[in-house]
Amino acid sequence: MQILDGKMVSARIKEELKAEVAALKETGIVPGLAVIIVGDDPASRVYVNSKKKACADLGIYSEEHALPAETTQEELLALVESLNAKDEVSGILVQLPLPKHLDEKAVINAIAPEKDVDAFHPVNVGKIMIGDFDFLPCTPAGIMDLIAESGIDLTGKNCVVVGRSNIVGKPMSMLLLHKNATVTICHSKTQNLAEICKNADVLVVAVGRAEMVTGDMVKEGAVVIDVGMNRLPDKKLVGDVEFASASQKAAYITPVPGGVGPMTIVTLMRNTVTAAKKLSKK
Repeated sequence: MQILDGKMVSARIKEELKAEVAALKETGIVPGLAVIIVGDDPASRVYVNSKKKACADLGIYSEEHALPAETTQEELLALVESLNAKDEVSGILVQLPLPKHLDEKAVINAIAPEKDVDAFHPVNVGKIMIGDFDFLPCTPAGIMDLIAESGIDLTGKNCVVVGRSNIVGKPMSMLLLHKNATVTICHSKTQNLAEICKNADVLVVAVGRAEMVTGDMVKEGAVVIDVGMNRLPDKKLVGDVEFASASQKAAYITPVPGGVGPMTIVTLMRNTVTAAKKLSKK
């Protein structure tokens, strides 16, 4: 069994990006990321801080807009509009979830597609669907890099994605499809989940339920990608896959933490650099 080490892979990609950012700056192009956070959700704060740190490490300009929880929809949309027009900003990210009174969909739709480095805008989602995209959603794209690291050719492989969110499950299944895999998407209404998982050459689990997938649901020699991040009552951080039993069966498995997480952030940085290059040609 081999660990797919997201920290290690992301560190390598970071070095490449750092060199690319330095080269872009020589030509007068400075990639810039604006992050909007509304309210004081502790998990969101952790994510925003790690994104800011990654920008600083790579030489990417960043600005944070921390808004109070009672911010109105109008105020938030006005801020997005101003960032759409701001030349220093090549990428805009709104940290989700937003407070309940705000309309997430309207906010995502307000971001200019060419600055939508999360790739959540319907224009970018459509481009991913047809396989002609500028950006990929950060977590699925990071997962594809990890699978590539395992050296496995996905052509004809039986891939199972557990979870159908717009952020991970759906785009993940499209990216696997683009690599000629045969893809099954499972969700809360799926029957015979254990049976379906057991047939997967590649199993991607993104449901947000602690240790839901156990070793007896994993095929011998499978690649197991665990997207979950769950805190147990004893404060221990675990994934959606029970690592101890699944790692007995898997040929490759991602740890939690240190697997998918670092890949998500480095992909965001890559998307910001891509956006800066595209915008400079306009």
